[in-house]
Amino acid sequence: MPVLRLLLATCAACLLLAVPASASPTQTLTFEAPRDLEEPAKRPAAFAELASFGVRQLRVIVLWSRVAPGAGSAQRPSFDATNPAAYDWSRYDPILAEAKARGWSVLITISGPVPKWATAAKLDNVTRPDAAAYGDFVTAIGRKYGDQVNTWSIWNEPNQWQFLRPQYARGGKPASPAIYRKLYLAAVRGLGVAGQGSDRVLIAETSPRGTSRVVAPIVFLRGMLCLNSKYRKRPGCATLRPAGYAHHAYTTRQGPYFVPPSRNDVTLGVLSRLTRALDRAARAKALPRRLPLFLTEFGIQSLPDTQSGVSLTNQVKFRSIAERIAYRNRRVAAFSQYLLTDSEPTGPKQYGGFESGLRFADGKAKPSLASFPLPIAVQRRGSKVSIWGLVRPAGGPTSVTVTYAGRRRSSYRPLRTVQTDARGYFQFTASYRKGRRWSVEWQGRKSYPVTSYESR
Repeated sequence: MPVLRLLLATCAACLLLAVPASASPTQTLTFEAPRDLEEPAKRPAAFAELASFGVRQLRVIVLWSRVAPGAGSAQRPSFDATNPAAYDWSRYDPILAEAKARGWSVLITISGPVPKWATAAKLDNVTRPDAAAYGDFVTAIGRKYGDQVNTWSIWNEPNQWQFLRPQYARGGKPASPAIYRKLYLAAVRGLGVAGQGSDRVLIAETSPRGTSRVVAPIVFLRGMLCLNSKYRKRPGCATLRPAGYAHHAYTTRQGPYFVPPSRNDVTLGVLSRLTRALDRAARAKALPRRLPLFLTEFGIQSLPDTQSGVSLTNQVKFRSIAERIAYRNRRVAAFSQYLLTDSEPTGPKQYGGFESGLRFADGKAKPSLASFPLPIAVQRRGSKVSIWGLVRPAGGPTSVTVTYAGRRRSSYRPLRTVQTDARGYFQFTASYRKGRRWSVEWQGRKSYPVTSYESR
């Protein structure tokens, strides 16, 4: 009997730890917090808070125009553009140094805006950047931070007019994909010159939806890879070999399962559009096979922005559902959180930045601050619910208690204490009850409660 009980207990534990066959076994999370980490007064507390969440990887966007000499001048200064000593890295050095001291990894996105002297017409900081000059800058940054960074992403949202122009040529033909291709190739060469040729380089870093001023991500992908609408490659166009495809799969107020009407748009709920496009590009010999996705920027915008933001309760719920969607997709190598603190308002009740932080712009905590370390998503499937969650700070196997409260009860009762897997994930099924709320408790911490959502 003792042997039988042990066997049954072991089998039960296996069931509780069962994860979908499609789940990525190595998916990581990056956190981006420029408002907090770039300000010296806020930086120590921000690093400490991120560490308490279980964060171990940062994304940092290094803007060429911020560090280059004479960035506002149309006349290029005389300097060795491949020498790191010629640039001002003071905004980024403390962040990289602290991350290194903590043993954290860093993804650097090397992006525009660019020095005015490095553009074709020398009239602004985004129109037709000089690819050769960009390659020299990438060599400099590779030499500067290459001893602690081995993953680089090339340009932030190059399909957005704010970061790269022109997006369209006369007649409406997309222009930014071809411009970006030259920048990407120059960056790869620049990293090679810096001695970082074996590093992981991500391509695209596209935003999710197209407009009359923004090239849709699938259209951008095809143009960047010299593919027509039938995914046939133009002769003489070399195969690109990035280590991954970076994308910002933001959704809308409708939630993580939102389906944009244009098939050329890619939000989180339709990642299959992007993986199918990548696989068709691979069959055309434009990319390597089964290229992984790196969702390098993501967040759920909330109140006080009433135009783009959801309720504070839905921010908690939608973000956890989004992370579950990413976790279940084997092609997703990395997920992300942007931001820690909301962007500063541009005026009274005017929000021109992002309100996807875990804190309001004044630093006050949102409910998502408590739930980020302990995300839980409860999906209804008929008379059952599938309960999925993560103990982010654990750093290894641990036990966690899922609690619940009925529709008319304010107190929470233990539902089940489960053992997580080696990365802190857990999943099990329970009975569905209308109006029930679920929460997570771990070592004195409690997450913000969520309700179930319907299967999709």
